[in-house]
Amino acid sequence: MKNTLTRVPKLLCVFYLAICVTRADEHDHVYEEKEEVVLWMNTVGPYHNRQETYRYFSLPFCRGKKEAISHYHETLGENLQGVELEFSGLDIDYAVDKPQTKYCEVELNDEKLGAFIYAVKNHYWYQMYIDDLPIWGIVGEIDDASGKYYIWTHKKLEVGYNGKQIVDVNLTSDVKVELTKGVNIPFTYQVLWKKSSVPFKARFDKYLDPSFFQHRIHWFSIFNSFMMVIFLVGLVTMILLRTLRKDYARYSKDEDLDDMERDLGDEYGWKQVHGDVFRPASYPTVFASVIGSGYHMMLVSLSVIMFTIWGHLYTDRGSILSTAIFVYAATAPINGYFGGSLYSRMGGKNWIKQMVTSAFLIPFIVCGMAFFINFIAIYYHASRAIPFGTMVSVSCICLFVILPLTLVGTIVGRAVSGQPNYPCRVNAVPRPIPEKKWFMEPTIIVLLGGILPFGSIFIEMYFIFTSFWAYKIYYVFGFMLLVFVILIIVTVCVTIVCTYFLLNAEDYRWQWTSFLAAASTAFYVYLYSFYYFIFKTKMYGLFQTTFYFGYMGVFSIGLGIMCGTMGYAGTSAFVHKIYSTVKID
Repeated sequence: MKNTLTRVPKLLCVFYLAICVTRADEHDHVYEEKEEVVLWMNTVGPYHNRQETYRYFSLPFCRGKKEAISHYHETLGENLQGVELEFSGLDIDYAVDKPQTKYCEVELNDEKLGAFIYAVKNHYWYQMYIDDLPIWGIVGEIDDASGKYYIWTHKKLEVGYNGKQIVDVNLTSDVKVELTKGVNIPFTYQVLWKKSSVPFKARFDKYLDPSFFQHRIHWFSIFNSFMMVIFLVGLVTMILLRTLRKDYARYSKDEDLDDMERDLGDEYGWKQVHGDVFRPASYPTVFASVIGSGYHMMLVSLSVIMFTIWGHLYTDRGSILSTAIFVYAATAPINGYFGGSLYSRMGGKNWIKQMVTSAFLIPFIVCGMAFFINFIAIYYHASRAIPFGTMVSVSCICLFVILPLTLVGTIVGRAVSGQPNYPCRVNAVPRPIPEKKWFMEPTIIVLLGGILPFGSIFIEMYFIFTSFWAYKIYYVFGFMLLVFVILIIVTVCVTIVCTYFLLNAEDYRWQWTSFLAAASTAFYVYLYSFYYFIFKTKMYGLFQTTFYFGYMGVFSIGLGIMCGTMGYAGTSAFVHKIYSTVKID
């Protein structure tokens, strides 16, 4: 079983035990001399379309002669990510060199020749694993001078070992053969074992790219965002304190006037809407559900980042996705607590409908897009096609884990904090909203509200996009945690300012406005994804394009719900504070 428990503090052992139940396989990363070492063949696909992958043996490659192999278990995360491990059939023994050996032969008929030429023309390359260490190789190449197609037929594996553990693997592709009909192509392999001083814990470091992720531009962007936070917090504090002090002084002066003088005076500002500011938001079921889901998403994001920092989850196939699913399901009561309590405070009656909506909102969006893309993946026979059993597993998690836990959270939330605690009474008849300048309309505020939060994270978005859509492994989760905190602070500050201007214009529709103003950050992220697709990638084809924009849409929706909840939470505290310090007649 994988020794992942040694990578995290003892306090996380219980969590990892739950994960490791599904991570068990026949290897413990410790080998005796001459013990069998398995070479797994994973996927093959075009270099420029990382997500368009197929089974390695979907191309007419041939297997080695060795057939006996122990059973291999895949995790839920691996299944969802399209990992297709198949035994290569090659005979490899620990610390035993293998000379160049022929293991199979392929005769090129029209069908096999066409498949290989198509793969070479589209720059196909494949991925393999030895002891969970990934290896990449190219299928073939084109001779630009003659226009002929060649395939690499010899795999030279150089394996570094330290004691009884494998710490390094390198692949060299040799011996190219021209692709011609009727030719018999022999495939050979060679294994060389070399002692290495690399410690086992550092064996994954060679796959990381410090020159890219820790470039001066990355550090400068973090520093720039941090300075933006300091400036924005100081500016917001100064403006609001000075402005609110003047408002309090004016309202205190108004309180000393009699009714006649007050009627003749020119009253204006946020105090005038005190009887409507705590009016329930429109569409309370949807609003409470997205707020509950936003709190849930924030907790899951923070937890996964922290687990990855402590446990180096990026070194294990599918571990981050498996962890995210586990944490999302386990923390479902958070969704029910915040969504249910808010719905109760707004006077909602149909709380079961709200609870079900809240429980299935994010899973419905994610699974709906995944199943849609799955139909395209099935049409392409891609490895990204989700197996039916995995669909059933995800559905069972939603029905039998997430829904009951959300119900528990909803009941607790309604009982503990479901009573309104507003500092002002709500008028029976809504106050008419006066006309205001065009730039104070909620639509304009919503569009402008996401610019600064997006500006604080867009450099980090480039690194995240590159790690997911290109061949980079994102490992600087400390940077991600810092950017996450910066995003929260900037979002809260911007939405507070936007809400203050809205209330000062005597428009009390602040709940949805504060949420959407913060959520519009995701709109700019999605626009940026178009720029990244056009100018930073060479992706092509229906499957890759659908996959890219579909999952970027899911990512943007999730980010929007999370940012919107941040903005609403900060704004709600601000609104409660200013109205609780003013005497209302």
